Amino acid sequence: MQQKTSILQLAFLVLISISLAASSSAQPVNKFVQCLTQNLGNSTAISQVIFVPNNPSYPLVLNSRTQNLRFQTPETPHPQVIITPNHESQIQVAIRCAKKNGLQMRIRSGGHDFDGASSVSQDPFFLLDMTNFRSISVDAKSRTAWIGVGAVLGEVYYTVYQANNSLYFPGGSAPTVGVGGLVSGGGYGPFSRKYGLAADQVIDARVIDANARILDRKSMGEDFFWAIRGGNGASFGVVLSYKVNLVEISPNFTAFNVSRTLEQNAIQLLHKWQFVAPRMPRDLSISAQFATGSARFMAFFQGNVTTLLSLMEQYFPELGVTKEDCQEIRWVDNYAYQYGLSLELTPEFVLGRVNPFLELAPYFKGRSDFVQEPIPEIGIREIWNLFSQRNPGESSMEWTPFGGKMDEIPVSNIPFPHRAGTSFLVVNIASWNSRNETLAQRSITWSRELYRIIGKYIPNTPSNPRGAYVNYRDFDLGTNNRKGYTSVKQARVWGAHYFKSNFDRLVKVKTMVDPQNFFNFEQSIPPYR
Repeated sequence: MQQKTSILQLAFLVLISISLAASSSAQPVNKFVQCLTQNLGNSTAISQVIFVPNNPSYPLVLNSRTQNLRFQTPETPHPQVIITPNHESQIQVAIRCAKKNGLQMRIRSGGHDFDGASSVSQDPFFLLDMTNFRSISVDAKSRTAWIGVGAVLGEVYYTVYQANNSLYFPGGSAPTVGVGGLVSGGGYGPFSRKYGLAADQVIDARVIDANARILDRKSMGEDFFWAIRGGNGASFGVVLSYKVNLVEISPNFTAFNVSRTLEQNAIQLLHKWQFVAPRMPRDLSISAQFATGSARFMAFFQGNVTTLLSLMEQYFPELGVTKEDCQEIRWVDNYAYQYGLSLELTPEFVLGRVNPFLELAPYFKGRSDFVQEPIPEIGIREIWNLFSQRNPGESSMEWTPFGGKMDEIPVSNIPFPHRAGTSFLVVNIASWNSRNETLAQRSITWSRELYRIIGKYIPNTPSNPRGAYVNYRDFDLGTNNRKGYTSVKQARVWGAHYFKSNFDRLVKVKTMVDPQNFFNFEQSIPPYR
């Protein structure tokens, strides 16, 4: 039996060697794969876990979770090896073999990384795809759940709802986002004003560190545990799963989704929104969205229609919301509702792992801002005019209100620092629909111009750097050196935008848990040297 297994392993190695023979980096990659096959042991497991470019399943595995086709072009540097582990011991082997052979690693869960750091590298690398770590175990009695990082939010929401429709995990709005990436950067959503961030709910975790040790909260220590909840978690280790608190929520909601044009005072309404949305009762969240020619206001309220209309009359009568604009829904339906889908499609929509709207914005560049003071009407008009240069569907911008619970959580509680004083989060998306470099550059240039305009109205000083959300990865803010040492001073250029005063503590944790900088990428936290 041992001889048969060895023969199968040898055959597998031969196939890989043939696949990689033309590559200048073939030798370290071959040695890496040889190390994997020697240490994984089971030949069946090897064939199900390791994928190389000549494997017929390789393109499917590579592209199945790519949510931005910018990183699916022939010019994109792809991984020499993809590993889809189904057991934590396989990750331990991969880390040991990568360190031994000098191969970089990228870690992917949902595949939504805005600038591709989770699946692309200019240097030889392998991709660790965590999709098989997607178990969800809900304990309704203790109001907790263990969630694998490969689970997507839609799976989590539906599983929690089925276990107890009065419990909720306060995550984001996009069902196909992976839990690993979401919590790694904080994880805001439509109910953050009521409950805080997804990372605020984490009470334990299982992690594999740079020495391939499996750790939980007790064994990793509080500093390490602090860093992986909103601090760019892939800088510190491979997170396997999170234990989270579930919060109590009303099973029934009221929602509305209304659009206003320039002739319907959209600019004045957006200006007023900035004053009222962050200060409304916490059970009510109203986001504002720009698109070419219109502004959209979307609300979710834990209460009935009558109470919602009363609050709108008190806080935002100018919007003119009527009973006919409102619809009573279940909380789990809000994810289909916000995309304009029939609520009968909720199970199909939230349980799908591939973004069903990918074809509408297949290629995109995204950027973010945190706003403290209202943008004046003249600034909103300038933004509106810039949007008029784009075709419908090519660009969008969303404002998500903070305040409420977000104001009460200390800045140092987790690495995510954008708390008290932050009125709302801005994310802008410029998209294009074909593999055309001219279109790509035109859209990226437009995105940078929008960022410049917004920046005119946002304070940006050394003591108060312009904020950005690390889960909306933005290489325009700066990157580490591709080769060699990156100083803490250099990394602070981009790190201060994401983490502000928490950046230096993250560096201290990195120095403690990964001093050799095994977990590194374009915007990973560097250690002190």
